[in-house]
Amino acid sequence: VLLVYTGNGKGKTSACVGQTMRALGQGLKVAFAQFMKRGGQAGEQRMLSTLLGDLFYVGGEGFFRREEERPIHTRAAEQVLAWAGEKLDQGLDMLVLDEILYALKAGLISREQILGLIEKGAAADCHLVVSGRGAPDWLVEKADIVSEIMARKHVFEAGGKARKGIEF
Repeated sequence: VLLVYTGNGKGKTSACVGQTMRALGQGLKVAFAQFMKRGGQAGEQRMLSTLLGDLFYVGGEGFFRREEERPIHTRAAEQVLAWAGEKLDQGLDMLVLDEILYALKAGLISREQILGLIEKGAAADCHLVVSGRGAPDWLVEKADIVSEIMARKHVFEAGGKARKGIEF
């Protein structure tokens, strides 16, 4: 099964974490990787690391804002892809690739690389969960389940700041 969490609203990573908890609760073997976030930034990282051990990987370099940083971000995204490919050889039931769609949209990884993971996951009978804004039409068509998280209101719009335990 290919699941996609997309949209401009807050909660895509939270949905991925929830999907992970549901699968773990059913005794499934789950691996979880984050593409853009740095380690030690978000509350879910501490908990996922505790629960998953070496089946959790944070490989991001933070926000990709300047073109001169492209090589660093590309290298980081390729390392996450390599880790994910290796984990698919370890008998997983579910692989979660959080923020992979940001890496795709930024051109840090390619459509072909994602399709390769989808094919490898299907061959291994592994559910694949991906997230990020702007899921491309080709991925939506290929997916079994697509949830779009829509922004209706956020404290940021009124000048609010990120809050511990809510945004990170």
